[in-house]
Amino acid sequence: MVRRARSLLGALHEGDPLWRSRRRAVLAGLIVPVIALVPFNATLARTVLAARDRATVPLPSYQFIHDPSMTRQGNTWYVYSTGDPNGAVNGGDIQIRTSTNLRTWKLVGTVFSSIPAWITNRLGPIPNLWAPDISYFGGLYHLYYAASSFGSNHSLIGLATSPTLDPHAKNYHWTDRGEVYSSNSSDNYNAIDPALISGASGSKWLLFGSFWSGIKLLALDPATGKPPSQAVHLYSLASTAAPDPEEGAYLVHHASYYYLFVSKGTCCSGVGSTYEVIVGRSRQITGPYVDPRGKLLSLGGGMELLGSSQGMIGPGSGSVYTGPGGDLFDYHYYDAWNHGDPWLQVRRLLWTPSGWPVTGPPLVPVPGAPR
Repeated sequence: MVRRARSLLGALHEGDPLWRSRRRAVLAGLIVPVIALVPFNATLARTVLAARDRATVPLPSYQFIHDPSMTRQGNTWYVYSTGDPNGAVNGGDIQIRTSTNLRTWKLVGTVFSSIPAWITNRLGPIPNLWAPDISYFGGLYHLYYAASSFGSNHSLIGLATSPTLDPHAKNYHWTDRGEVYSSNSSDNYNAIDPALISGASGSKWLLFGSFWSGIKLLALDPATGKPPSQAVHLYSLASTAAPDPEEGAYLVHHASYYYLFVSKGTCCSGVGSTYEVIVGRSRQITGPYVDPRGKLLSLGGGMELLGSSQGMIGPGSGSVYTGPGGDLFDYHYYDAWNHGDPWLQVRRLLWTPSGWPVTGPPLVPVPGAPR
């Protein structure tokens, strides 16, 4: 997505003025059959608003999801995604969905009951939190997320932790750990779109960035999940020509390489979105990252992993799950057959003999496509 904007769409269709004025489409839904669409209903939206203080709002309708981050605990899959752009579902907090088959998703709540006050004290009123990333280390699940405002790099990355993901567990509770990192108008980077990566010997690193000067990486203290107290060094991993439309990055280690996935182009314009996912690799977590031609991602290189196809326009803002059963790539896209509505998709992530990733077929058909 054009994450420097990160203000999500509050309307469903590309032709709506609100779609054009907001650049970040994600509306929250409760029961999410990824194979069926129920159009937005204003009465239902008001029902959500009235119930905003509840952790789960029982609306039997599918609405939208952006910036998914997926993991698994036991037999349950969890997807964390950007909050409701209208603030109707728990004040725009990070949404949580579960599935047992990767195809049908149910909204089970949000991380907090509302946006933490320390964030609005820093940034002023904002409608929602963005682009979460879920990981597990040190006996806790770590959820990194971003907060910002439209067209600004006055942004911050926050952290919440929980011993379990299961909302029904007795020890289930998300603890607000506060700020991790931030940026402002005097910086040449944008502190949004966080993603954690584990390096050698248990080291922890945080990837982030959107537009400005591209994708950055910084080291974390594994004990706190935050940067060490001394001055932070930023590594620049990927960038392209101004206005540098790269964001939504993710790092994963496979065999003897680190692979950097980057969402490149513009998003949130329905069928006019130009997002694609590119990839490069490096033997060192700090780079340099190159594509198969040897071109540096810091100089505009990158191999296309996913582009618009089969009615799925502007794929991107994804994450990689690695674990039993094989690697998976989850992301959002826009349905060319149905007004450019955004949807969640999951594909197998496969590896060629030369060590480059490719994606398998989509697990779920495009909802609006002719049958």
